[in-house]
Amino acid sequence: MKEPRVGDEVARRIEEWQRIEREVRARLAPPGKIPVEQLGNGPGLEFLHRIGRGELPSTPIASVMHFVPVQAEPGRMVFQGTPTAEFYNPIGTIHGGYIATMLDSAVGCAVHTMLQNGYGYTTLELKVNFVRALTDGVGPVRAEGRVINLSRQVGIADGRLYDAAGRLYAHATTTCLVFPVPPAAGR
Repeated sequence: MKEPRVGDEVARRIEEWQRIEREVRARLAPPGKIPVEQLGNGPGLEFLHRIGRGELPSTPIASVMHFVPVQAEPGRMVFQGTPTAEFYNPIGTIHGGYIATMLDSAVGCAVHTMLQNGYGYTTLELKVNFVRALTDGVGPVRAEGRVINLSRQVGIADGRLYDAAGRLYAHATTTCLVFPVPPAAGR
């Protein structure tokens, strides 16, 4: 029996990631502003699942930058996108802002997955380290955030941006402020 080659495994993973991305895009609602009161209608993870199911508007920045949420679970969030030449910087690679935006979304939303009903967050600090150049020939990439620690007022998470072969392009850490949000009308 012939052993699969590493390139075959990566090609299968790319196909799987692309299939998942198509399915997510088909479910997402058009982008729009979500009222802050919606944050108080349930735990953070459920809020993110409602976006993923198309029950709330999708995030405008993700729409503009062509990435989507593909996984959300307690303490972990994954976004996926395929960088294109429209995100190039003057030196011919994907702009660091594209990478930082995906990572900021992943690490911030990882914190959000852990929030209780009635709480929101905002980023206080984001640090990104770029490991290798990202180009439009790489294919889909994923930004994965994981919570390191969550207290009553502060969430800390780290994240990685990697491709289907597992190559790391950047990593990040964040510190988020956790705060109560106004209750939804009628509650």
